[in-house]
Amino acid sequence: MRARLFPILSIILAVLALPVRAQDAISFDTNARAAWVYDVATGTVLMEKNADEPLPPASMSKLMTLNMLFEALHDGRVTMDTAFPVSVKAWKMGGSKMFVEPADRPTVEELIHGIIINSGNDACVVVAEGLAGTEEAFARQMNERATQLGLTNSHFVNASGWPAPGHEMSVHDLGMLATHMIEDFPELYENFALTEYNYKNRVPSNANNRNPLLGLGNGEWTADGLKTGHTEEAGYGLVGSAVQGDRRIVFVLAGLPSDSARAQEAEQIANWAFRQFTMKTLVPKGETVAQAPVWLGTSGRVALTTREGVRVLIPAGQQESVTAEAVYRSPLPAPIAAGDHLGDLVVTIPGAGEAKTPLIAASDVPEAGFLGRMKGAAMRLGQRAMDAAGS
Repeated sequence: MRARLFPILSIILAVLALPVRAQDAISFDTNARAAWVYDVATGTVLMEKNADEPLPPASMSKLMTLNMLFEALHDGRVTMDTAFPVSVKAWKMGGSKMFVEPADRPTVEELIHGIIINSGNDACVVVAEGLAGTEEAFARQMNERATQLGLTNSHFVNASGWPAPGHEMSVHDLGMLATHMIEDFPELYENFALTEYNYKNRVPSNANNRNPLLGLGNGEWTADGLKTGHTEEAGYGLVGSAVQGDRRIVFVLAGLPSDSARAQEAEQIANWAFRQFTMKTLVPKGETVAQAPVWLGTSGRVALTTREGVRVLIPAGQQESVTAEAVYRSPLPAPIAAGDHLGDLVVTIPGAGEAKTPLIAASDVPEAGFLGRMKGAAMRLGQRAMDAAGS
């Protein structure tokens, strides 16, 4: 147990909420086998169900193939105009296809469209062989990169999500990967909102993006990605993202019984996430949260603030029941440097736990000179004497 050198001063603030795990605050009963819903701006997990269970991801694992390709673009190993050869293996792939042929030389841009919109298994093999030589080597690279990204419940056997023993991802990992791609590749992420692509007019039936939320346009929020998936073993799944103003949610559903159930569940989750939670700015960047007393400093107080401000997520109906405390030792000993971590803003939401945001010094407070220290010590002794007399 840490020794406390000074009394704790707690100031109750009439504020709302900080990022917390909000699942217990407002529940959503999903029919999916596994689900994960995440508010990106506040880092809040809004809901999770079997989120860390490794499951067959079907075509949703194509996100990892796309991530590897996006990284190659950012590294300069390829450009959007780089052309890849088409092997017989890629040409013969079954299931959803972009319909490339051995004589073709599709560009990276065309392959991105073919994977996102047509869910092309053939396009995934082309990318894997183009970047790593063989699909097997590419799968090993996918696994290495997944470990680096912190995807702890994922293992890849191929580039397309074609059913294979050991090819698994958790919905949590899929959501983390989607969030990474949204934040790290914003200019490439725009491709996920495209609704139609037909490579050389060869696509007979799946030229449209299968994401059921794209173009829904209900006036409250807009969906702009990411990827559907379906096999007999995996059921119907979706990695989705939607925006409303300055809020973005990422959500993953797996194991639904039909494409209509997937569409209905995805829309309901998006409505729930935006309607049951509201985001506010609790502390603007640079705003003072509290004025803390300083012991033996050139100034008697120091302003406490946060590094980036605090954006808050408020569950519906919880505004009046949320409390927050600025907790720090009082008085704070000088010297103090601007940016020093001096305490925490602790917010509690009934049923959802508490969250902490560091409070830092807004300015320097040097140690007082000899006379200042003597005066401060005398005042401190006098205060202690008064306190003892009062007791």
